Amino acid sequence: MTGRLDLPEPDAFTRTYWDAAAEGRLLIRRCRACGRAHHYPREFCPRCWSEDVTWEAASGRATLYTWSVVHRNDLPPFAERTPYVAAVVDLAEGPRMMTEVVGERGLPEGELSAGADLEVVFPEGIPVFRITSCAGK
Repeated sequence: MTGRLDLPEPDAFTRTYWDAAAEGRLLIRRCRACGRAHHYPREFCPRCWSEDVTWEAASGRATLYTWSVVHRNDLPPFAERTPYVAAVVDLAEGPRMMTEVVGERGLPEGELSAGADLEVVFPEGIPVFRITSCAGK
């Protein structure tokens, strides 16, 4: 156990995902039966229930679907990190992913807009996203 509630505890199945993230690579799962990609990693396809799924490198590109700026979170260690941006993004490969949006110099609050282009970054080996451009600009 890491002692930190904000860091993952990989198991035998998710270790591949977290090892890749530690190397700066985002992985998704793709079903060989129906061809659909999904995220979070599962041992079966959530669409057709096939167990014929494989790891695939994602491009790291996404668009911002929705977000919320969290100003209060009493669970350790999140209280020290507020405010932060909890978000749902649409990966270029299709799946939606829950994540965090970070700024290069703090909170990107003024830059947030639905459809903003994002790219993945890996502080502490955790995939989060930063804005590369704002929708409509």
